[in-house]
Amino acid sequence: IGEPKSKFVNLTSRFLLQPFCFFFLFIQGLVQSRSTGASFASSVFNLMNAIMGSGILGLAYAMANTGIISFCFLLMLVACLAAYSIHLLLKLCDQTGETVPKKCPLFSDTMSSYLFILKSELPAAIRSFLSPGESGNAWYDDGRLLLVLIAVCIILPLAMLPRIGFLGYTSSISFLFMLYFAVVVVVKKWSIPCPLPHNTTTLYGTSKISNVSENDCTPKLFVVSIKSAYAIPTMAFSFLCHTAVLPIYCELERPTKPRMQKVANIGIALSFFLYFISSLFGYLTFYNHVGTELLLAYNSYLPRDILVLTVRLAILISVLLTVPLIHFPARKAVISLLYGDQEFSWLIHVILTVILLSVVLLLAIFVPDISSVFGVVGVF
Repeated sequence: IGEPKSKFVNLTSRFLLQPFCFFFLFIQGLVQSRSTGASFASSVFNLMNAIMGSGILGLAYAMANTGIISFCFLLMLVACLAAYSIHLLLKLCDQTGETVPKKCPLFSDTMSSYLFILKSELPAAIRSFLSPGESGNAWYDDGRLLLVLIAVCIILPLAMLPRIGFLGYTSSISFLFMLYFAVVVVVKKWSIPCPLPHNTTTLYGTSKISNVSENDCTPKLFVVSIKSAYAIPTMAFSFLCHTAVLPIYCELERPTKPRMQKVANIGIALSFFLYFISSLFGYLTFYNHVGTELLLAYNSYLPRDILVLTVRLAILISVLLTVPLIHFPARKAVISLLYGDQEFSWLIHVILTVILLSVVLLLAIFVPDISSVFGVVGVF
């Protein structure tokens, strides 16, 4: 009787320990392959993930305040300036030998703002899939609890990876979500009539929409107003990616300045294409009534449309997958400041990952307003 029991124990222990063995072998392979570098495609996806975020939701409003041709010119100008600034960054990197950014508070600022967006928007996105009176006081209504669960289950494992190149897989998923958003915006152009009806039912009751004139359904090529001044900051925010450039450059396979510049040019060009397509068709759907956040306009007319609901969730997941990418250069900056060029240590890697993520998480949970996040971190 004892022999079958011991065999059963051995088989059970082997079955339970095998996944952990595979996990540690996988991590060991990551560490051993640190010198091989990240592929070109992985680097492009990582840079695009750093570029694209929630800023895509406000570009249709920027087009409404500048006109189609003016918007196209300004967006192309900002994209070219972003590519040129990366060129200058790489040039300075080669001249000075510095490959690690030193402004750690800047990373905390960005990560906290993304987590704050998740805390405020994710519960509403989950409720939108349920019946109006179904949620009540459910656990998923607490944005802080959701944020902690997401940080522990998703962000922390991804942030533990020793190489930024392996985030290319999640960055490609983030790119697909952004592509899905652009496709849905194009498709919904022909699902919503113009002019819109006087009243429409939303998730929160009945709202009045004033887009009832045929003249309001004519696209404007040039617009000059006070609100036009806010378009350029919105566009500039949509191409911020410089904090991730140097870590991607350092781990790029065959890292040369022309090769990294090619990565930047392709990433910025693809981002420009998605930005322009989603902005154009978002503007041509609602014209002057597009609103500062594009998805809110769709929620007003199509409150229970499954495509709109899934797009809202996809944007949030895309924002979520950007956090580990920003966390990587933040941790690298701290390690460089404290330990210099010391060899890779799992102990330092894990401790700093947990500390940085905990600080950013506490900021997002307890700071009541997103402007306070920028104010607190901006002091440094």
